Amino acid sequence: MQHANIKNRSQYKVGLINATTVGSMCEVEKYYFEIFEHIDHFNDYAKTIDCADCTQQIADYFQLKDFITTISTACSSSANAIILGSRLLQRGIIDIAICGGTDALTKFTIDGFNALKNIDKKYCAPFDADRNGLNLGEGAAYVVLEKESHCLNRNHTPIARLAGYSNFNESFHPTAPNPKGEGAFQVMKKAIEKAKINKSEIDYINAHGTATLTNDESESNAMKRLFGDVPDFSSTKCYTGHTLGAAASIEAVFSILALQNQSVYANLNFKTPIEDSLLIPQLKFEHKKLNYVMSNSFAFGGNNASLIFSIYST
Repeated sequence: MQHANIKNRSQYKVGLINATTVGSMCEVEKYYFEIFEHIDHFNDYAKTIDCADCTQQIADYFQLKDFITTISTACSSSANAIILGSRLLQRGIIDIAICGGTDALTKFTIDGFNALKNIDKKYCAPFDADRNGLNLGEGAAYVVLEKESHCLNRNHTPIARLAGYSNFNESFHPTAPNPKGEGAFQVMKKAIEKAKINKSEIDYINAHGTATLTNDESESNAMKRLFGDVPDFSSTKCYTGHTLGAAASIEAVFSILALQNQSVYANLNFKTPIEDSLLIPQLKFEHKKLNYVMSNSFAFGGNNASLIFSIYST
């Protein structure tokens, strides 16, 4: 809010659209067994098991009351928070939307992904033929959205434009994507259509790139099917780990920084392309001319979302 120069929040209808998968579970799980024996003593922790508790804490801290909601669609949560914020602005329900996500690393999360055999004990290697799973991370990121006219009337200059977006549920499997990448293909295609641009205008893709066997194969097939000649792409989960509900907003910030700095990020730990697609990601940090950046977020249950950011110009 400081960066967006929102000095007097009471002048505007400010919405908070927060995304998370585990909320404040990192606190409650420390005392799980003790809670049953001493519920009064641990009552404050017990309340945090609600996924929306972290949303309410943020809203209370910043005194946000106009519109508050929580999105939880697994790893696409904060992309969907950004999409919802944009729609609320378009409808005139709010003037400013604070959108993003937060997730802390929990034992619950680690045990869950271990059960799925999806965690690599070494550094993850997105899009590599010998990838062996993800690295988990934790973090938070938020963006401030508003209509261009509203922003300029506040004498503030936007730093980027949300040019297009889409979400699409393929309903293929509870935890696995369609190997052919149907959901990923559809959501990228629809985001490009929403942006009213040609697919050839996408200069860089911040890929979902979890380094799991199924996701990277599916996303590779989808990119190849949609673009043919796939633009530069890489996964920034090499740097952060997979931050689940916060991943899409963290990667939205990466995408906006890519536009601001006219640069693409290196996909670390890559050695050998996947046999079916033979795609090679961006292997080094490099300055390049960028106009449009796509950011992909694909989640359990087929909850796919894609965002497209562009350079702001009057």
